[in-house]
Amino acid sequence: MGSITVTMSVTLDGVVQGPGRVDEDTRGGFPHGGWGQGYWDEVMAREMGAGMSAPGAMLLGRRTWQDFLTSWGRATADNPFSAHLNAATKYVVSRALKDVDAWQNSVLLRGDAVATVGELKARSDGDLSVIGSASLVRALHAAGLVDRYTLLIHPLTLGSGSLLFEGPAPWTRFELARSVTTTMGVIIARYTRR
Repeated sequence: MGSITVTMSVTLDGVVQGPGRVDEDTRGGFPHGGWGQGYWDEVMAREMGAGMSAPGAMLLGRRTWQDFLTSWGRATADNPFSAHLNAATKYVVSRALKDVDAWQNSVLLRGDAVATVGELKARSDGDLSVIGSASLVRALHAAGLVDRYTLLIHPLTLGSGSLLFEGPAPWTRFELARSVTTTMGVIIARYTRR
């Protein structure tokens, strides 16, 4: 059986919406897009690079897959993040997409997210990585399918936006496996489900 690891940028008040760009996710009139810019440093580059050292499969929700396709799928090969994403098998969980042929190594998972991902996890041998895709993460967490979290906890509050956990999340215990603080004050914390 495989495992599922979630990597998510989050503010102190739990917001996960739109960390990368101003126009990344403006749903609900979200005015704080791009809040994660300016926090990248050599420590974060090293820590995130370590997670990309081995090719692996990814799980993405529709919105994140479409955003990554536009942002990273067509970037030059000398960008290590693009090279990693292009090489990885990308499982796209969506009821709305008809196909995912626009980006190499993408596989469409249709139907109920929890059921299809649960089946994939059961027949997988490796780690399935989720980056972003907050709605998908909430559903997988509620079903007990998330094994590990890597949270990039940014030292700011926004007061509005989509939260990592909206509504009740099931009682689940995690233990801190590793943490490091960047020079910009971001705590990168890795948690493993007990």
